[in-house]
Amino acid sequence: MAPPPESGAVEARLRVIYGDTDQMGVVYYANYLRYFELSRSEYFRAKGGSYAALEKQGFALPVVEAHAEYKASARYDEVLVVTIRLLELRRASMRFGYEIRREGERTVLCQGHTVHACIGRDGKPTGFPPEITDRLKRDLPSQENR
Repeated sequence: MAPPPESGAVEARLRVIYGDTDQMGVVYYANYLRYFELSRSEYFRAKGGSYAALEKQGFALPVVEAHAEYKASARYDEVLVVTIRLLELRRASMRFGYEIRREGERTVLCQGHTVHACIGRDGKPTGFPPEITDRLKRDLPSQENR
């Protein structure tokens, strides 16, 4: 049985399609970054917002760092659960952590993190809108980042 998500964490589910696998029948390594992205969209929806709404306000969150550790293989037609949590929220950047498991299992298939800059329409770093920081800061694992 998979562990329940931690407070503030969000789970996203997906079924591996054939096109996500390589010649060996396992999920191609780069697709895990796509799964991270899927979970970020679900995270923002779960927190009452969306990437689209943020972009309409003139903000973007480009990935400036990505890291993935592959522990075990996922295969075609398996249902995966991506657990995402906010690890750090700074004035103009944020860090998310991820764990990917098969649905109903404890074994971590992949874990990693991404760091995102907050930029304005001019492409320069800018602070997050207050409504974003107010909504997300309660999900942080410690008081030091609030």
